[in-house]
Amino acid sequence: MKNDPPLLHGTFVKRYKRFFTDIRTADGELLTLHCPNTGSMKNCQVEGSACWYSLSDNPKRKLAGTLEIVTTSQGQLAGVNTSRPNRLVYELIQAGLVPELSGYQHLRTEVRYGEEKSRIDLLLEDSALGLCYVEVKNVTLDMGQGLAAFPDAVTSRGSKHLRELMAMVAAGHRAVLFFCVQLSEAERMEVADEIDPLYAKTLSQAVAAGVEVIAWRAKMSADEIVLEKPINCLQDLPAPVPAD
Repeated sequence: MKNDPPLLHGTFVKRYKRFFTDIRTADGELLTLHCPNTGSMKNCQVEGSACWYSLSDNPKRKLAGTLEIVTTSQGQLAGVNTSRPNRLVYELIQAGLVPELSGYQHLRTEVRYGEEKSRIDLLLEDSALGLCYVEVKNVTLDMGQGLAAFPDAVTSRGSKHLRELMAMVAAGHRAVLFFCVQLSEAERMEVADEIDPLYAKTLSQAVAAGVEVIAWRAKMSADEIVLEKPINCLQDLPAPVPAD
């Protein structure tokens, strides 16, 4: 995904009221940006660290800019704009770069499905291969030493999505959980069971039920954000436990 125009460089000051971030521009101006991230952004709020942002020419916006990339407490770049991962994964699949998800005739986005009134991020369809439901999650929790983790906060919505994916597998379809790891030096990814034990438990059940898991790392710069390579994931996933 090309950034057109390129992202602008600034210095992170603080995040507050969940969706507001103050940064200092290269010219020294204090600027309030929209923070498009509903998570805790744990380890991603380092005062005085480098960050990058975009500006909009939409006159109806209350905040003209959007926080895009920050520097973590471990020194990695982290992509915090959660509107980007679906597009990044879409482009990757469209380019035929994910062997596990190749060969499908059609690719649709934001399709309603399931008994819990969800929308699947990506739906792959093929007359021979059938249906493949792909749920995309953005990963920014930097645990150090190349380890990324998800989630960074309790996510009841994430657990709901896992239940929906399990239901699709039970109905005879494929279901994939795709972790878009927007951490510049991540080499492996694990579930943060200490942050959300229920999500970890549900994920264990989902994998045992046949939900597939894929993780790719992003490469980020002012000019471009792309998914560059698959990384190991869920090597230390807790053993599956029976559903309650």
